[in-house]
Amino acid sequence: MPATKTKRKTKTIVDQLREAIIVTDLTNYRLGKDAGVSPGVIDRFVSGDRDIRLATAARLATALGIELRTK
Repeated sequence: MPATKTKRKTKTIVDQLREAIIVTDLTNYRLGKDAGVSPGVIDRFVSGDRDIRLATAARLATALGIELRTK
């Protein structure tokens, strides 16, 4: 049987943003106010019920003080 390569899962930009939102000390309401995004949109994004547009992700990243990128 051939050896299988274990593939290291790279975090996607979506994964990075969700993680950053979860670990922040900001409430979704405060983050939403800072980013100009509805707190409901943030709630649904974090729970995985909804995707967000790239422009929304950029606003959230800016409000969180992070840069999203892949390797």
